[in-house]
Amino acid sequence: MPLIQDRALPTFDRLRAEGQQVIRVERAHHQDIRELHIGLYNMMPDTALQATERQFYRLIGASNQVVQLHIHPFAPKKMPRGKDAQAHIDAFYTSIEDIHRDGLDGLIISGANPVQDDLTKEPFWPELCELFEWSYANVTSTLCSCLSSHAHFLYKHGIKRSKLPQKCWGVYEHRVSEDLHPLTRGINTQFKAAHSRWNETKASAMADAGLPVLVNSEDVGFFLATSADGIRYVYLQGHPEYDTQSLLKEYKREIQRWADGLQAEPPFVENYFTAQAQAILREYVAKMGSMPASALKANFPETLLSSTLENTWRDTSRALINNWIGTLYQLTHVERAKPFMDGVDPENPLESLKSLG
Repeated sequence: MPLIQDRALPTFDRLRAEGQQVIRVERAHHQDIRELHIGLYNMMPDTALQATERQFYRLIGASNQVVQLHIHPFAPKKMPRGKDAQAHIDAFYTSIEDIHRDGLDGLIISGANPVQDDLTKEPFWPELCELFEWSYANVTSTLCSCLSSHAHFLYKHGIKRSKLPQKCWGVYEHRVSEDLHPLTRGINTQFKAAHSRWNETKASAMADAGLPVLVNSEDVGFFLATSADGIRYVYLQGHPEYDTQSLLKEYKREIQRWADGLQAEPPFVENYFTAQAQAILREYVAKMGSMPASALKANFPETLLSSTLENTWRDTSRALINNWIGTLYQLTHVERAKPFMDGVDPENPLESLKSLG
């Protein structure tokens, strides 16, 4: 599926260098192919802003529907930003006003790194709630990632997330519980997926709210769920967008915070580091205390560790996003400002597809 380069975003150059298909907008105008317009609401902090952007662009671009994909990144206005991150947003992101004016076929809302236990006290909360309301009236399907799933559960259903005794981060086994759903069709019934979070939403609370769980893990809870209608909201508690090195980079940030005395020693990421990688890290950690923090941070063995890692979730992640985009293609109106094609009931879109044939 070709990504359309409709702005000078550096991510396009990065993806093209990796061999991913990216088509310049001038060439796209000469192709008689349906367009889909996907919004990416990026709430991640400055340190992860561009990495998250690249991860979702890469994942969306790897799906294989025959359609031209335009991705429109935008971000909360009131989230505090450093100079470089704000400059990136100002130069390459779309304004919320333009999003409202032109519309979207699908929307992805990223996770975030909240500093409050109460999400309603976060600076992004008012804008996020406004986006939830707008998206239901104007967007075919909204995919919420991790924190944004927890936020929507709280906003729409009054479900509060639960604090975990320790961070859930690693790669875990999952099973598909609803293999006939359009989002899980063709996906392996058992697969691995990445998680990284301090909180969770209980499956029992979701069941009480009528929210079906499509993929679950006995170890870490649900991975994929939807709103009661099956598609208007898609909830992820894991991270299908993560690259092979994403968890390594998170571990690096936390180990360096430990070196600075800002937190306790982080545990190894579960089911992710090989025996070789763990040996390398133990040798590195053993030097903590005999070297200044600046030297430890400068000598973190990231390149050496990267060579030991395996990606065991990429194919399933692509299949999931491919199914989501394929479902959008079947439901959306050719006019991007209209969320549904004629004859689709917004309250029960998947059932409408069956009756339309």
